[in-house]
Amino acid sequence: MHCSFALRLPLLLFISFLSTSSTNQQHAKKYLQPNNMEPAELETLFKIMDTMSSDKTWRITYPNPCKPGSSWMGIECKPGNDSHLHVTRLDFGSPPNPQCKIKSTFPSQIFDLPYLQSAFFSQCFTRTKTILTISQNKLFNSKLQQLSLRSNLALIGPIPPQIASLKSLRILTLSQNRLTGSIPNDICSLTSLEHLDLSYNFLSGMIPNQLGGLTNLVVLDLSYNSLTKLIPDTIGKMGMLQKLDLSSNLLTGSLPKSIEKLDSLVFLALSNNKLKGNIPKGLAKLQNLEYFIMDDNPMFIPLSEEFGQLRKLQELRLANSGYSGTIPPIFSQLLNLSTLSLQNNRLKGGIPVGFGNLSHIYHLNLSRNFLVGQVPFTSTFFQRLGKNLDLSGNPGLCMSPAEAYGIKRIGANICGNNRTSSLIKPLKHSKAPSLGFTKLFILLNAFFLLYLDQIVF
Repeated sequence: MHCSFALRLPLLLFISFLSTSSTNQQHAKKYLQPNNMEPAELETLFKIMDTMSSDKTWRITYPNPCKPGSSWMGIECKPGNDSHLHVTRLDFGSPPNPQCKIKSTFPSQIFDLPYLQSAFFSQCFTRTKTILTISQNKLFNSKLQQLSLRSNLALIGPIPPQIASLKSLRILTLSQNRLTGSIPNDICSLTSLEHLDLSYNFLSGMIPNQLGGLTNLVVLDLSYNSLTKLIPDTIGKMGMLQKLDLSSNLLTGSLPKSIEKLDSLVFLALSNNKLKGNIPKGLAKLQNLEYFIMDDNPMFIPLSEEFGQLRKLQELRLANSGYSGTIPPIFSQLLNLSTLSLQNNRLKGGIPVGFGNLSHIYHLNLSRNFLVGQVPFTSTFFQRLGKNLDLSGNPGLCMSPAEAYGIKRIGANICGNNRTSSLIKPLKHSKAPSLGFTKLFILLNAFFLLYLDQIVF
Protein backbone atom coordinates (compact mmCIF):
# COMPACT_ATOMS: atom_id res chain seq x y z
CA MET A 1 0.00 0.00 0.00
CA HIS A 2 2.78 2.38 1.03
CA CYS A 3 4.79 1.19 -1.95
CA SER A 4 1.89 1.91 -4.28
CA PHE A 5 1.50 5.41 -2.84
CA ALA A 6 5.22 5.99 -3.17
CA LEU A 7 5.02 5.10 -6.81
CA ARG A 8 2.04 7.38 -7.42
CA LEU A 9 3.46 10.38 -5.57
CA PRO A 10 5.90 11.45 -8.32
CA LEU A 11 3.15 11.10 -10.88
CA LEU A 12 0.81 13.32 -8.85
CA LEU A 13 3.53 15.89 -8.34
CA PHE A 14 4.25 15.87 -12.08
CA ILE A 15 0.55 16.38 -12.93
CA SER A 16 0.37 19.18 -10.37
CA PHE A 17 3.44 20.78 -11.96
CA LEU A 18 1.88 20.58 -15.42
CA SER A 19 -1.34 22.14 -14.12
CA THR A 20 0.52 24.95 -12.39
CA SER A 21 2.70 25.48 -15.45
CA SER A 22 -0.37 25.64 -17.73
CA THR A 23 -2.06 28.18 -15.42
CA ASN A 24 1.06 30.30 -15.36
CA GLN A 25 1.29 30.17 -19.15
CA GLN A 26 -2.33 31.30 -19.46
CA HIS A 27 -1.65 34.20 -17.08
CA ALA A 28 1.49 35.02 -19.02
CA LYS A 29 -0.35 34.79 -22.33
CA LYS A 30 -3.07 37.06 -20.98
CA TYR A 31 -0.43 39.48 -19.74
CA LEU A 32 1.32 39.41 -23.10
CA GLN A 33 -1.86 40.08 -25.12
CA PRO A 34 -1.11 42.96 -27.54
CA ASN A 35 -2.27 46.18 -25.92
CA ASN A 36 0.29 48.70 -27.06
CA MET A 37 2.27 49.78 -30.10
CA GLU A 38 5.90 49.69 -30.98
CA PRO A 39 7.50 53.01 -29.97
CA ALA A 40 8.67 53.84 -33.51
CA GLU A 41 5.25 53.16 -35.05
CA LEU A 42 3.54 55.12 -32.28
CA GLU A 43 5.80 58.13 -32.85
CA THR A 44 5.12 58.00 -36.60
CA LEU A 45 1.39 57.97 -35.92
CA PHE A 46 1.63 61.01 -33.63
CA LYS A 47 3.60 62.91 -36.28
CA ILE A 48 0.86 62.17 -38.82
CA MET A 49 -1.83 63.33 -36.40
CA ASP A 50 0.10 66.50 -35.57
CA THR A 51 0.39 67.25 -39.30
CA MET A 52 -3.21 66.47 -40.18
CA SER A 53 -5.56 67.39 -37.36
CA SER A 54 -5.89 69.89 -34.51
CA ASP A 55 -9.12 68.40 -33.11
CA LYS A 56 -7.27 67.22 -29.98
CA THR A 57 -3.85 67.11 -28.36
CA TRP A 58 -3.44 63.56 -29.55
CA ARG A 59 -0.35 62.65 -27.52
CA ILE A 60 -2.02 63.64 -24.25
CA THR A 61 -5.61 62.60 -24.93
CA TYR A 62 -4.73 59.25 -26.54
CA PRO A 63 -1.30 58.15 -25.30
CA ASN A 64 -2.16 54.56 -26.36
CA PRO A 65 -4.25 55.16 -29.50
CA CYS A 66 -4.59 51.47 -30.39
CA LYS A 67 -5.40 50.22 -26.90
CA PRO A 68 -8.98 48.89 -26.67
CA GLY A 69 -11.25 51.42 -25.04
CA SER A 70 -9.00 54.38 -25.74
CA SER A 71 -8.76 54.44 -29.52
CA TRP A 72 -10.13 57.39 -31.52
CA MET A 73 -12.50 57.48 -34.45
CA GLY A 74 -10.77 57.14 -37.79
CA ILE A 75 -8.19 54.62 -36.69
CA GLU A 76 -8.24 50.85 -36.75
CA CYS A 77 -5.64 48.58 -35.23
CA LYS A 78 -5.04 44.84 -35.35
CA PRO A 79 -2.71 42.59 -33.37
CA GLY A 80 0.40 41.34 -35.09
CA ASN A 81 2.50 38.26 -34.48
CA ASP A 82 4.94 40.26 -32.37
CA SER A 83 2.84 40.98 -29.23
CA HIS A 84 2.03 44.51 -30.49
CA LEU A 85 -0.95 46.30 -31.98
CA HIS A 86 -0.48 47.90 -35.39
CA VAL A 87 -2.32 50.64 -37.26
CA THR A 88 -4.16 49.12 -40.23
CA ARG A 89 -6.49 51.98 -41.25
CA LEU A 90 -6.51 55.79 -41.11
CA ASP A 91 -9.53 57.88 -42.12
CA PHE A 92 -9.50 61.69 -42.21
CA GLY A 93 -11.93 64.41 -43.16
CA SER A 94 -15.35 62.77 -43.18
CA PRO A 95 -17.23 63.01 -39.85
CA PRO A 96 -17.02 61.43 -37.34
CA ASN A 97 -13.37 60.94 -38.27
CA PRO A 98 -10.74 63.55 -37.35
CA GLN A 99 -11.15 66.85 -39.22
CA CYS A 100 -8.19 68.16 -41.18
CA LYS A 101 -6.32 71.36 -40.46
CA ILE A 102 -6.92 74.21 -42.88
CA LYS A 103 -3.20 74.18 -43.75
CA SER A 104 -2.71 70.44 -43.70
CA THR A 105 -0.55 68.84 -46.39
CA PHE A 106 -0.28 65.26 -47.55
CA PRO A 107 1.50 63.21 -44.86
CA SER A 108 3.94 60.97 -46.70
CA GLN A 109 4.71 59.39 -43.30
CA ILE A 110 1.70 57.11 -43.81
CA PHE A 111 3.99 54.94 -45.90
CA ASP A 112 6.22 54.49 -42.84
CA LEU A 113 3.43 52.60 -41.08
CA PRO A 114 4.44 49.03 -41.98
CA TYR A 115 1.03 47.42 -41.37
CA LEU A 116 -1.22 50.10 -42.85
CA GLN A 117 -3.80 48.59 -45.21
CA SER A 118 -6.21 51.50 -45.86
CA ALA A 119 -5.82 55.30 -45.92
CA PHE A 120 -8.63 57.75 -46.71
CA PHE A 121 -8.40 61.55 -47.09
CA SER A 122 -11.63 63.36 -47.99
CA GLN A 123 -11.81 67.18 -48.26
CA CYS A 124 -8.57 67.48 -46.33
CA PHE A 125 -6.25 69.48 -48.58
CA THR A 126 -8.31 72.50 -49.57
CA ARG A 127 -6.20 75.60 -48.84
CA THR A 128 -2.49 74.85 -48.90
CA LYS A 129 -1.18 73.38 -52.14
CA THR A 130 0.28 69.94 -51.69
CA ILE A 131 1.41 67.02 -53.84
CA LEU A 132 1.14 63.27 -53.54
CA THR A 133 4.63 62.14 -52.51
CA ILE A 134 5.68 58.52 -52.20
CA SER A 135 9.17 57.55 -51.10
CA GLN A 136 9.97 54.36 -52.97
CA ASN A 137 12.68 53.09 -50.63
CA LYS A 138 10.14 52.73 -47.80
CA LEU A 139 7.64 50.64 -49.65
CA PHE A 140 9.28 47.33 -50.36
CA ASN A 141 7.05 45.51 -47.87
CA SER A 142 4.04 47.83 -48.13
CA LYS A 143 0.75 46.20 -47.18
CA LEU A 144 -1.38 49.13 -48.38
CA GLN A 145 -4.46 47.86 -50.22
CA GLN A 146 -6.66 50.97 -50.34
CA LEU A 147 -5.60 54.56 -50.96
CA SER A 148 -8.31 57.17 -51.40
CA LEU A 149 -7.81 60.93 -51.84
CA ARG A 150 -11.14 62.50 -52.79
CA SER A 151 -12.30 66.12 -53.07
CA ASN A 152 -8.99 67.77 -52.22
CA LEU A 153 -8.90 70.99 -54.23
CA ALA A 154 -5.35 71.84 -53.19
CA LEU A 155 -3.92 68.46 -54.18
CA ILE A 156 -2.00 69.31 -57.34
CA GLY A 157 0.82 68.01 -59.50
CA PRO A 158 1.26 64.68 -61.27
CA ILE A 159 0.53 61.16 -60.13
CA PRO A 160 4.01 60.04 -59.02
CA PRO A 161 5.51 57.06 -60.85
CA GLN A 162 6.58 55.70 -57.46
CA ILE A 163 2.96 54.66 -57.00
CA ALA A 164 4.02 51.47 -58.76
CA SER A 165 5.73 50.48 -55.50
CA LEU A 166 2.36 49.95 -53.83
CA LYS A 167 2.20 46.40 -55.10
CA SER A 168 -0.66 45.34 -52.84
CA LEU A 169 -3.05 48.09 -53.93
CA ARG A 170 -6.54 46.87 -54.82
CA ILE A 171 -8.38 50.21 -54.66
CA LEU A 172 -6.89 53.51 -55.85
CA THR A 173 -9.18 56.54 -55.78
CA LEU A 174 -7.73 59.94 -56.71
CA SER A 175 -10.98 61.64 -57.65
CA GLN A 176 -12.06 65.30 -57.56
CA ASN A 177 -8.61 66.74 -57.02
CA ARG A 178 -6.46 68.96 -59.25
CA LEU A 179 -3.95 66.44 -60.47
CA THR A 180 -2.21 67.23 -63.75
CA GLY A 181 0.02 65.51 -66.28
CA SER A 182 -0.50 62.16 -67.93
CA ILE A 183 -1.49 58.82 -66.45
CA PRO A 184 1.89 57.25 -65.66
CA ASN A 185 2.64 53.94 -67.33
CA ASP A 186 3.92 52.79 -63.95
CA ILE A 187 0.37 52.59 -62.66
CA CYS A 188 -0.20 49.76 -65.11
CA SER A 189 2.11 47.50 -63.09
CA LEU A 190 -0.34 47.42 -60.18
CA THR A 191 -1.80 44.13 -61.33
CA SER A 192 -3.80 43.62 -58.12
CA LEU A 193 -5.93 46.70 -58.81
CA GLU A 194 -9.67 46.09 -58.84
CA HIS A 195 -10.86 49.70 -58.65
CA LEU A 196 -9.14 52.66 -60.35
CA ASP A 197 -10.83 56.07 -60.15
CA LEU A 198 -8.94 59.12 -61.49
CA SER A 199 -12.06 61.12 -62.37
CA TYR A 200 -12.56 64.89 -62.06
CA ASN A 201 -8.95 65.99 -62.40
CA PHE A 202 -6.90 67.77 -65.08
CA LEU A 203 -5.11 64.75 -66.49
CA SER A 204 -4.03 64.94 -70.13
CA GLY A 205 -2.34 62.81 -72.77
CA MET A 206 -3.33 59.37 -73.97
CA ILE A 207 -4.87 56.48 -72.09
CA PRO A 208 -1.85 54.14 -71.79
CA ASN A 209 -2.03 50.97 -73.88
CA GLN A 210 -0.52 49.15 -70.92
CA LEU A 211 -3.68 49.81 -68.94
CA GLY A 212 -5.13 46.71 -70.58
CA GLY A 213 -2.78 44.68 -68.42
CA LEU A 214 -4.91 45.43 -65.36
CA THR A 215 -6.97 42.33 -65.92
CA ASN A 216 -8.44 42.30 -62.40
CA LEU A 217 -10.08 45.70 -62.76
CA VAL A 218 -13.78 45.79 -61.98
CA VAL A 219 -14.15 49.60 -62.07
CA LEU A 220 -12.26 52.03 -64.34
CA ASP A 221 -13.29 55.68 -64.11
CA LEU A 222 -11.25 58.28 -66.01
CA SER A 223 -14.12 60.70 -66.59
CA TYR A 224 -13.91 64.50 -66.48
CA ASN A 225 -10.30 64.94 -67.51
CA SER A 226 -8.63 66.09 -70.74
CA LEU A 227 -7.49 62.75 -72.11
CA THR A 228 -6.91 62.67 -75.87
CA LYS A 229 -6.47 60.36 -78.86
CA LEU A 230 -8.00 56.89 -79.20
CA ILE A 231 -9.51 54.50 -76.72
CA PRO A 232 -6.83 51.77 -76.70
CA ASP A 233 -7.80 48.45 -78.21
CA THR A 234 -6.13 46.72 -75.26
CA ILE A 235 -9.11 47.71 -73.14
CA GLY A 236 -10.74 44.51 -74.35
CA LYS A 237 -8.36 42.53 -72.12
CA MET A 238 -10.13 43.72 -68.97
CA GLY A 239 -12.53 40.81 -68.86
CA MET A 240 -13.58 41.49 -65.25
CA LEU A 241 -14.64 45.08 -65.96
CA GLN A 242 -18.16 46.00 -64.84
CA LYS A 243 -17.98 49.80 -64.98
CA LEU A 244 -16.13 51.81 -67.62
CA ASP A 245 -16.50 55.59 -67.55
CA LEU A 246 -14.49 57.66 -70.03
CA SER A 247 -16.99 60.49 -70.37
CA SER A 248 -16.12 64.20 -70.61
CA ASN A 249 -12.67 63.92 -72.14
CA LEU A 250 -11.27 64.75 -75.59
CA LEU A 251 -11.18 61.21 -76.95
CA THR A 252 -11.36 60.73 -80.73
CA GLY A 253 -11.81 57.88 -83.17
CA SER A 254 -14.39 55.15 -82.80
CA LEU A 255 -15.23 52.52 -80.23
CA PRO A 256 -12.62 49.75 -80.45
CA LYS A 257 -13.91 46.41 -81.69
CA SER A 258 -12.35 44.70 -78.69
CA ILE A 259 -15.05 46.20 -76.49
CA GLU A 260 -17.18 43.17 -77.38
CA LYS A 261 -14.95 41.11 -75.06
CA LEU A 262 -16.09 43.01 -71.97
CA ASP A 263 -18.93 40.61 -71.36
CA SER A 264 -19.14 41.48 -67.63
CA LEU A 265 -19.76 45.15 -68.39
CA VAL A 266 -22.82 46.66 -66.73
CA PHE A 267 -22.13 50.40 -67.05
CA LEU A 268 -20.53 52.12 -70.06
CA ALA A 269 -20.29 55.92 -70.26
CA LEU A 270 -18.60 57.74 -73.16
CA SER A 271 -20.51 61.04 -73.25
CA ASN A 272 -19.04 64.41 -74.17
CA ASN A 273 -16.07 63.31 -76.25
CA LYS A 274 -15.21 63.58 -79.95
CA LEU A 275 -15.97 59.99 -80.85
CA LYS A 276 -17.38 59.09 -84.26
CA GLY A 277 -17.64 56.20 -86.64
CA ASN A 278 -19.73 53.07 -86.65
CA ILE A 279 -20.86 51.20 -83.57
CA PRO A 280 -19.09 47.80 -83.49
CA LYS A 281 -21.50 45.00 -84.35
CA GLY A 282 -19.99 43.00 -81.51
CA LEU A 283 -21.57 45.45 -79.07
CA ALA A 284 -24.61 43.18 -79.06
CA LYS A 285 -22.53 40.59 -77.19
CA LEU A 286 -22.58 42.73 -74.04
CA GLN A 287 -25.66 41.05 -72.68
CA ASN A 288 -25.03 42.23 -69.11
CA LEU A 289 -24.99 45.90 -70.11
CA GLU A 290 -27.61 47.97 -68.27
CA TYR A 291 -26.39 51.53 -68.89
CA PHE A 292 -25.08 52.87 -72.21
CA ILE A 293 -24.45 56.61 -72.04
CA MET A 294 -22.94 58.22 -75.14
CA ASP A 295 -24.47 61.68 -75.46
CA ASP A 296 -22.66 64.58 -77.12
CA ASN A 297 -20.39 62.92 -79.66
CA PRO A 298 -20.19 63.81 -83.39
CA MET A 299 -21.33 60.37 -84.56
CA PHE A 300 -23.40 61.37 -87.65
CA ILE A 301 -24.34 57.79 -88.52
CA PRO A 302 -27.65 55.93 -88.73
CA LEU A 303 -28.97 54.78 -85.38
CA SER A 304 -27.59 51.28 -84.90
CA GLU A 305 -29.86 48.27 -84.40
CA GLU A 306 -27.22 46.70 -82.14
CA PHE A 307 -28.57 48.74 -79.25
CA GLY A 308 -31.89 46.98 -79.58
CA GLN A 309 -30.23 43.63 -78.85
CA LEU A 310 -29.01 44.71 -75.41
CA ARG A 311 -32.01 43.28 -73.61
CA LYS A 312 -30.90 44.25 -70.07
CA LEU A 313 -30.55 47.94 -70.94
CA GLN A 314 -32.16 50.27 -68.42
CA GLU A 315 -30.75 53.55 -69.72
CA LEU A 316 -29.82 54.42 -73.30
CA ARG A 317 -28.61 57.99 -73.84
CA LEU A 318 -27.58 59.01 -77.36
CA ALA A 319 -28.58 62.69 -77.47
CA ASN A 320 -26.83 65.50 -79.38
CA SER A 321 -24.84 63.19 -81.63
CA GLY A 322 -26.17 63.63 -85.17
CA TYR A 323 -27.78 60.19 -85.47
CA SER A 324 -29.85 59.84 -88.63
CA GLY A 325 -32.33 57.41 -90.14
CA THR A 326 -35.32 55.96 -88.37
CA ILE A 327 -35.64 54.64 -84.84
CA PRO A 328 -35.22 50.87 -85.27
CA PRO A 329 -38.41 49.00 -84.26
CA ILE A 330 -36.20 46.53 -82.35
CA PHE A 331 -35.82 49.24 -79.69
CA SER A 332 -39.35 48.30 -78.65
CA GLN A 333 -37.96 45.02 -77.35
CA LEU A 334 -35.90 46.78 -74.66
CA LEU A 335 -38.49 45.93 -72.04
CA ASN A 336 -36.25 46.88 -69.09
CA LEU A 337 -35.68 50.39 -70.45
CA SER A 338 -36.40 53.17 -67.99
CA THR A 339 -34.66 56.07 -69.78
CA LEU A 340 -34.31 56.73 -73.51
CA SER A 341 -32.71 60.00 -74.62
CA LEU A 342 -32.51 60.59 -78.38
CA GLN A 343 -33.06 64.34 -78.45
CA ASN A 344 -31.35 66.77 -80.80
CA ASN A 345 -30.45 64.31 -83.53
CA ARG A 346 -31.57 63.92 -87.17
CA LEU A 347 -34.01 61.08 -86.75
CA LYS A 348 -36.93 60.80 -89.14
CA GLY A 349 -39.94 58.57 -89.66
CA GLY A 350 -42.43 57.62 -86.98
CA ILE A 351 -42.15 56.61 -83.36
CA PRO A 352 -42.18 52.79 -83.19
CA VAL A 353 -45.64 51.61 -82.14
CA GLY A 354 -44.12 49.24 -79.59
CA PHE A 355 -42.76 52.14 -77.50
CA GLY A 356 -46.15 52.37 -75.88
CA ASN A 357 -45.57 48.91 -74.39
CA LEU A 358 -42.35 49.86 -72.57
CA SER A 359 -43.85 49.45 -69.13
CA HIS A 360 -40.71 50.42 -67.18
CA ILE A 361 -39.96 53.64 -69.03
CA TYR A 362 -40.23 56.82 -67.01
CA HIS A 363 -38.08 59.22 -69.04
CA LEU A 364 -38.45 59.54 -72.81
CA ASN A 365 -36.96 62.43 -74.78
CA LEU A 366 -37.33 62.41 -78.58
CA SER A 367 -37.36 66.19 -78.98
CA ARG A 368 -35.68 68.24 -81.75
CA ASN A 369 -35.64 65.61 -84.47
CA PHE A 370 -37.60 65.19 -87.73
CA LEU A 371 -40.10 62.62 -86.55
CA VAL A 372 -43.51 62.49 -88.21
CA GLY A 373 -46.87 60.79 -87.89
CA GLN A 374 -49.26 60.12 -85.08
CA VAL A 375 -47.81 59.59 -81.60
CA PRO A 376 -48.61 55.95 -80.69
CA PHE A 377 -49.17 56.52 -76.97
CA THR A 378 -52.29 56.21 -74.87
CA SER A 379 -53.44 58.80 -72.37
CA THR A 380 -52.34 56.40 -69.60
CA PHE A 381 -48.82 56.41 -71.02
CA PHE A 382 -48.78 60.23 -71.11
CA GLN A 383 -50.05 60.51 -67.57
CA ARG A 384 -47.47 58.04 -66.28
CA LEU A 385 -44.52 59.93 -67.77
CA GLY A 386 -45.86 63.43 -67.25
CA LYS A 387 -43.08 66.01 -67.57
CA ASN A 388 -40.55 63.26 -68.26
CA LEU A 389 -41.89 62.96 -71.81
CA ASP A 390 -40.63 65.47 -74.39
CA LEU A 391 -41.60 65.27 -78.07
CA SER A 392 -41.17 68.97 -78.84
CA GLY A 393 -39.33 70.21 -81.91
CA ASN A 394 -40.83 67.57 -84.22
CA PRO A 395 -43.30 69.60 -86.35
CA GLY A 396 -44.43 66.46 -88.20
CA LEU A 397 -45.68 64.69 -85.08
CA CYS A 398 -49.32 64.86 -84.13
CA MET A 399 -51.72 63.39 -81.60
CA SER A 400 -55.31 62.29 -81.88
CA PRO A 401 -57.66 64.72 -80.11
CA ALA A 402 -58.96 61.90 -77.91
CA GLU A 403 -55.51 61.12 -76.52
CA ALA A 404 -54.48 64.76 -76.32
CA TYR A 405 -57.33 65.71 -74.03
CA GLY A 406 -56.23 66.08 -70.41
CA ILE A 407 -52.49 66.19 -71.13
CA LYS A 408 -50.87 69.56 -70.59
CA ARG A 409 -47.73 69.39 -72.69
CA ILE A 410 -46.23 67.17 -75.36
CA GLY A 411 -44.78 69.47 -77.98
CA ALA A 412 -46.83 67.89 -80.80
CA ASN A 413 -49.71 69.02 -83.00
CA ILE A 414 -53.17 67.61 -82.71
CA CYS A 415 -53.80 65.48 -85.79
CA GLY A 416 -55.98 67.29 -88.28
CA ASN A 417 -55.06 70.68 -86.82
CA ASN A 418 -52.48 72.67 -88.73
CA ARG A 419 -51.77 74.94 -85.81
CA THR A 420 -48.78 73.93 -83.67
CA SER A 421 -49.52 73.95 -79.97
CA SER A 422 -47.70 72.69 -76.90
CA LEU A 423 -50.99 72.49 -75.04
CA ILE A 424 -52.59 69.10 -75.26
CA LYS A 425 -55.58 69.88 -73.17
CA PRO A 426 -57.61 72.35 -75.27
CA LEU A 427 -58.82 75.42 -73.48
CA LYS A 428 -62.57 75.64 -72.94
CA HIS A 429 -63.43 78.62 -75.10
CA SER A 430 -66.44 80.61 -73.93
CA LYS A 431 -68.84 81.82 -76.61
CA ALA A 432 -67.87 85.25 -77.92
CA PRO A 433 -70.28 87.99 -76.79
CA SER A 434 -72.55 89.35 -79.49
CA LEU A 435 -72.34 92.96 -80.67
CA GLY A 436 -75.60 93.82 -78.90
CA PHE A 437 -74.30 92.48 -75.63
CA THR A 438 -71.11 94.50 -76.02
CA LYS A 439 -73.05 97.76 -76.57
CA LEU A 440 -75.22 97.02 -73.54
CA PHE A 441 -72.13 96.38 -71.42
CA ILE A 442 -70.62 99.74 -72.46
CA LEU A 443 -73.85 101.63 -71.66
CA LEU A 444 -74.19 100.00 -68.25
CA ASN A 445 -70.55 100.77 -67.45
CA ALA A 446 -71.03 104.47 -68.40
CA PHE A 447 -74.21 104.67 -66.31
CA PHE A 448 -72.35 103.18 -63.33
CA LEU A 449 -69.51 105.71 -63.60
CA LEU A 450 -71.99 108.60 -63.83
CA TYR A 451 -73.75 107.25 -60.75
CA LEU A 452 -70.46 107.27 -58.82
CA ASP A 453 -69.73 110.85 -59.86
CA GLN A 454 -73.10 111.96 -58.46
CA ILE A 455 -72.48 110.26 -55.13
CA VAL A 456 -68.99 111.78 -54.73
CA PHE A 457 -69.92 115.30 -55.68
